[in-house]
Amino acid sequence: MAIFRPSLDRQPDRESRPAFEAPSGVSVGAIVKPSLGLSPDEVARTAAQLKAAGADLVKDDELLGDPEWCPLDERVHTEPRHPLSTETIRTLRYMQDIESHTIIYLRSLLATRAIDDSDVATFLSCWLYEETFHGIALARFLEAAGHPVGPRFRPRGREPLSQRIEAVATAMVSKAWPDFCAVHMTWGAINELTTLTGYRRLVAVARHPVLTDLLERIIIDESRHFFFYYRQAEIRLQRPVVARTARFLVDRFWAPVGSGVQPREELGFMARYLFSGAEGRAAARKVDDTIRRLPGFASVQLLEAWMNANVTESVSATGAQPGARLGTPYGGHHDHGYH
Repeated sequence: MAIFRPSLDRQPDRESRPAFEAPSGVSVGAIVKPSLGLSPDEVARTAAQLKAAGADLVKDDELLGDPEWCPLDERVHTEPRHPLSTETIRTLRYMQDIESHTIIYLRSLLATRAIDDSDVATFLSCWLYEETFHGIALARFLEAAGHPVGPRFRPRGREPLSQRIEAVATAMVSKAWPDFCAVHMTWGAINELTTLTGYRRLVAVARHPVLTDLLERIIIDESRHFFFYYRQAEIRLQRPVVARTARFLVDRFWAPVGSGVQPREELGFMARYLFSGAEGRAAARKVDDTIRRLPGFASVQLLEAWMNANVTESVSATGAQPGARLGTPYGGHHDHGYH
C-alpha cells in the first residue's frame, strides 16, 4: 500500500506522491489471526510455518486483545524467537573460545621478532582488541539465546606442557631466523582466511537472522585482518630462500585454527558441520587456492587436504562424531592462532 503525505499547496488536479521511494525488492508480510480461534501453540506453529515459507515479516493480529482462548502473555512466550540448532550452538561455542584465546596467542608472539616490526606490532594491538571483542560478542549472543558460556574446561593460564614447549620453540626459531615474520604473516593469512570462511559458512548453514547480522560484522574485521597478513606475506616471501623456509614450516606444522586449544573432537565436528558437502568443500578449496597465489606456495595442501585426511563427510542430526579420523598430519597439535 502506498503512503501519501498531505500537501498544503496541493492543487485539485495535482497527483499525490509517495512519502518515500518504494524498495527495489519485494518484501512479503503475513498476519496470524488468533481471532479465528487459534490457541497460543497454533499461533506459534503458524508463524513458524510462514517464516519457513519465506515471509519477511510475521505480524500478530492488531485487532486482537487478550481473549481467554489465546491470552496475550501465552502468545508472547510461545511465538518463535529464532531458535538455534544444536549444531550451531556447538560451533559458536568453539568459535567463541578460540576468539577469546587470542591473548594467549599474543603472549607467544611477544617473545618473537614480531614486536620489533613497527607495522606488525601496531597491527597486533588492533588485532587483539578486535578479536577479544569478537569473543565477548559471541558470548553475549549465546547468553541472550539461552545458552550461556560456562566455565572453561581448562583455565587459559594453565597451558599444557606441549604448548609451552611449542611457544619456546617458536621463540627460538624467531631468534635464529631474521625473516621469521614471513612465516608469521603467511600463517596468519591462512588462519584468518579459514576463520572468515568459517563464519561465512556458518551464516549459510545456520540461516539465523540475528546471528547473520552479528557474523557479518565480525567478518568485516576478519577480512581486514586477512588483508594485512596476506599483503605482508606477499612482500616478505619475495626472496626464494625465505619462501622455501616458510613453505617447509607450514607444510610441517600447520593445522586448523584451534588445534591444541579445543579438544580434537570439537575441531572435527565443526569442520564437518561447516565444510562437508559440495558447498563446504568448495569453500575449503577456495581457501587453498587463495593461499597458493603466495610466492612459493603454488602447490601447498592445506584445508581441503586436512579435511580429506581427518574428517568424515557425514554428521548426524544429534551432532555425534561418526568415526572421524582426527589426527593432525602436519605435526601434531599446533595452536598458533594468528587468526
